[in-house]
Amino acid sequence: MSDHLGELAGELAGELALDGGQTVLTFVRHLPYPVEAVWSAIADPEQRAAWFGKTLIEGRAGGVIDMVPTGPANPVQDKRMTGRILVWDPPHVLEHEWKQALAEDGVVRYELTPDGEGTVLTFTHRGLSVPNAKEFGPGTHAYLDRLAAHLAGTRVPGWRERYAEVAPDYPA
Repeated sequence: MSDHLGELAGELAGELALDGGQTVLTFVRHLPYPVEAVWSAIADPEQRAAWFGKTLIEGRAGGVIDMVPTGPANPVQDKRMTGRILVWDPPHVLEHEWKQALAEDGVVRYELTPDGEGTVLTFTHRGLSVPNAKEFGPGTHAYLDRLAAHLAGTRVPGWRERYAEVAPDYPA
């Protein structure tokens, strides 16, 4: 199964696939910023807080990540995400466990590849059930749009506002 999520969202939409019995939610974004700038936005707790939520990162393989995403109206104990850092390869790969009361345990990977003066960000989230992966699709889309706005130095849209705008383009 491979499903392009969000037909109207076009190239910014995610793709949902099954791989060995687990889902893989993938987004590929072309960002007109150097790899180092994108890495800082993803791995620096202060920058990450601006677009994703309050974050603690121990920058090393085996370190801890603890984050409370901004946006969803769920109680903190439900939306808090924790895990171990599995791959820490600055400024190219950050991979970590995703343990959250709202969903199955999984693994999230940010892979950054230079592309001229910009960066290709490949984001994957493995291990969600199909219903949760479909629910996470527009939410992840909203967060990645917030990352792009943060990098551009423009107003970072509210997560709920952006989610509401992109969710109709994603299958239920």
